[in-house]
Amino acid sequence: MRVGVLALQGDFREHLAVLAELGHDGVEVRTEDELADVDALIIPGGESTTIGRLATIYGLIEPLRQRIEDGMPVLGTCAGMIFLAAGTTGPEQAQLGVLDAVVERNAFGRQVESFETEVQVEGLQAPVEAVFIRAPWIDKVGGSVDVLASVEDPATGRSRPVVVRQGNIFATSFHPELTRDGRIHELFLAEGS
Repeated sequence: MRVGVLALQGDFREHLAVLAELGHDGVEVRTEDELADVDALIIPGGESTTIGRLATIYGLIEPLRQRIEDGMPVLGTCAGMIFLAAGTTGPEQAQLGVLDAVVERNAFGRQVESFETEVQVEGLQAPVEAVFIRAPWIDKVGGSVDVLASVEDPATGRSRPVVVRQGNIFATSFHPELTRDGRIHELFLAEGS
């Protein structure tokens, strides 16, 4: 399986390194032609408004949306999850709108409030180490979205979804590419093959 990583901004190099460690052919995607040449796609963490602006400039919004709606497996991590979602609780920004969810950007706080914790993800036996950096959480999910993991909102104690799946779409609030644990990538790729 040829796996593309959207390489407009963010942690694309780290995702490519994880794919290489897992023995997959990972390639950078910046153009519509490069997108057409992959079987699956990862949209990395970074800055979601910048990713959206650059995807618009490069003419990738509609081609990305179409490939995902046609069934191409996609994994969005942190900002990638925001970019996939139908909306945010804050100002409007460029989004693909393919994930039936509303996300809250920087939900866990500012950069200095970033943290790591273990998260139990449905489909994995042991918890994964989750790195939350100015991370979003999912505020609302539609009926077709399966919540695979949640964490507790420290302010309210409410459970907040941080890993979801909707058909061919996987999304995480955290950065699985920043740990030595490739199981989130493996789970995504197993579902996509």
